[in-house]
Amino acid sequence: MDRLKTIFMGTPDFAVPCLRVLQEKTDIMAVITQPDRPKGRGHNLQASPVKQAALEYGLPVLQPEKIKTEEFTARLEEMQPDLIVVVAFGQILSQRILDIPRLGCVNVHASLLPRYRGAAPIHWSIINGEEETGVTTMLMDAGLDTGDMLLKDKVAITPDMTTEELHDKLMDMGGRLLSDTIDGLAAGTIVPEKQDDSLSNYAGMLNKETGHIDWTKTATEIHNLIRGLNSWPVAWGMLEGKNYKFWRTRAAEGDCSQPPGTVTELGKNSFKVATGKGLLEVLELQPPSRKRMSAGDFVRGHGVEIGAVFS
Repeated sequence: MDRLKTIFMGTPDFAVPCLRVLQEKTDIMAVITQPDRPKGRGHNLQASPVKQAALEYGLPVLQPEKIKTEEFTARLEEMQPDLIVVVAFGQILSQRILDIPRLGCVNVHASLLPRYRGAAPIHWSIINGEEETGVTTMLMDAGLDTGDMLLKDKVAITPDMTTEELHDKLMDMGGRLLSDTIDGLAAGTIVPEKQDDSLSNYAGMLNKETGHIDWTKTATEIHNLIRGLNSWPVAWGMLEGKNYKFWRTRAAEGDCSQPPGTVTELGKNSFKVATGKGLLEVLELQPPSRKRMSAGDFVRGHGVEIGAVFS
């Protein structure tokens, strides 16, 4: 069987295992990724992880500022790919682009569709306390993650799992699922399945305010927010007018008679804060203008006292 001619569109590290699979199984005509962006204190231009991987493979890289222009769309049409694979690319495809490949445009999405559509499905699955998630491959249409589903794979979300940990599991899973999807499409053995829109939950963009802790919520809800925003954008609270970032916690039982946000107990390796229901045990945090540290070191350094109140 002739190898499929493909185009890959992706940007972050999450997409790299899928690019690797496509490189092994197909003839990649072009890799399309976001333009180099300034990063770090020096604001030096930095290539995306997908561009870096593509250059290692010796693949041609295209970086349009806007993919839907007449000129760039015509260029894609001239390539006549059998399949376009899209993984966390960062731009919306026009219907004209979606119509180019004979096998369609396949997206690798980091949730069990239709549950979490949108930009941040991994974060929101943890923030909302889900016990499982996974990866779905789908045929793209003009909607936001609304296309017909092809294959799925699941993974359990453990009570202390962070977004960073879940991201790495789903990243590897995405590559494996794409491999099976390509085989199934080439053989004609996959039957696309319509999504039930009534089961959808929008996983919107995150920003700094998403991480502002509301101490009147339950300890479990706050714990889920903290692990869901680890390692970005990170949950935070204020103490004496200064911003503290929270990296690792756990929900604990205990006396909640103190106002939410009040430090109720100092331990050897942690300290506890009252919430709307239950206590939040803080294990790792980041004081203002300092590096991440264990809560034990923070307590031993007299960083907090019983009765202090996070707002």
